[in-house]
Amino acid sequence: MDGTVLIADDDRTIRTVLTQALTRAGCRVHATGSLAQLLRWVEEGRADLVITDVMMPDGNGIDTIPAIRKLRPDLPVIVISAQNTIVTAIRATEAEAFDYLPKPFDLPDLMARSGEALARRPRKLRPADEGAAHAGAAMPAPSDAAAGVSDPELPLIGHAPAMQNLFRMVARVLNADLPVIVAGEAGVGKTMVARSFHDFSDRKDAGFAILTSADTSEAAIQRARERAWGGTLLIEDPAALDSAAQARLIGFIESWETGSDRVHAPRLVSTTSAEPQADVASGRLRADLYYRLAGVTITVPPLRARVDDIPPLARHLLARASAHGLPLRHLSDAAMAAVRAYAFPGNVRELENLMRRLALTAAGNEISLAEVETALAQSAPAVVPARISRAPWRVPRPIRCRSSQRSSRPPGRAPAIRRLRPWRNRWKCTSSAISTYTATICRRPAFTTASSPRSSVRCSRSRSMRPAETS
Repeated sequence: MDGTVLIADDDRTIRTVLTQALTRAGCRVHATGSLAQLLRWVEEGRADLVITDVMMPDGNGIDTIPAIRKLRPDLPVIVISAQNTIVTAIRATEAEAFDYLPKPFDLPDLMARSGEALARRPRKLRPADEGAAHAGAAMPAPSDAAAGVSDPELPLIGHAPAMQNLFRMVARVLNADLPVIVAGEAGVGKTMVARSFHDFSDRKDAGFAILTSADTSEAAIQRARERAWGGTLLIEDPAALDSAAQARLIGFIESWETGSDRVHAPRLVSTTSAEPQADVASGRLRADLYYRLAGVTITVPPLRARVDDIPPLARHLLARASAHGLPLRHLSDAAMAAVRAYAFPGNVRELENLMRRLALTAAGNEISLAEVETALAQSAPAVVPARISRAPWRVPRPIRCRSSQRSSRPPGRAPAIRRLRPWRNRWKCTSSAISTYTATICRRPAFTTASSPRSSVRCSRSRSMRPAETS
């Protein structure tokens, strides 16, 4: 790897690590904690690659990319940021950054992407050739984000690779004229992802409408179409629509696609279960409707697949609860560890409800471990054992004894325990059955021994369930 790399980051440790790694790889490196100094180096024509942070003391790294583009149109810029939200990914894509990586990043991954950027080796242009003046590199005014102000309403926080891939995919197809399916389990935030296709796209100033299973009539579909004309139509769980409503929706989509005013037809974004193909296979979702909606399919991962995102999500949700009028709280280290270890079957929705409950009921500003455990115990669904309609066991085979084990002692409790072990967590619901079963296999059997010492001893069971009567 060869070339000159400019690094702009306010963290001295990151500057040192990247400088050492790139220098060992054969690059010439200039590192700074100022965007103004970065732009002066770019203006001097030193760089073959720029690696910049977003949150800088004198501005925003993404807002600086247009100034870099003006000085050096072909200079690749890699953005690294601790602001792991979909907004950052979308803004980096819109600014035509070469790539975007969240902090903490994987150093080999960053080195590989840097090598790919340097392999392009853009032709260095002098500032005079570009007609650039120093005034053209003026820094933009620091925004609230650059000043460190956190917006509690910023959606879709995630550093996990699955979420970062989702952010990149959303940014790539944000303004594409393709229908989108957002698939995922309940509570993962499908609707929020679907809304981002409207709120951050070129259609954000046009109409937006939501079509649900309650809007099944022809008039309801027509009203939703009129509200979303030129904008975005969000269809929530199309498999929940009855067959007649799905047929009507197909007819409307065909008329929009073939009409004279089709350029203003609404973009279709749908939310489905984690496996929409299974809905098609089961007949809940018509195949012809599915293929009209599945231009691009984006799957939102469940919370259990990105447990490292739980702590920042919890802090974000507590901040959002405070912005909505609840007391400002924070989790203790032990409480945060307990939250991180919980499975959250309800995904982000369950986590948000938990944070709002804790913000409302906590005794102090710091939420304790005991308060988290109490809230989790209250929110966990009760497990009701299934009703047993028939005996769940099989009649055991006769116990065969070897000749060396000649004994008149019965088999005892061991066979019963082995047979009942799969049901050890369901004693209450099978108590009567257990007593009958235990009596069946543990009663004293009748032993018959052949006259020959080499003959085997077979434990035969009585045909009657009652013990033999004594004469």
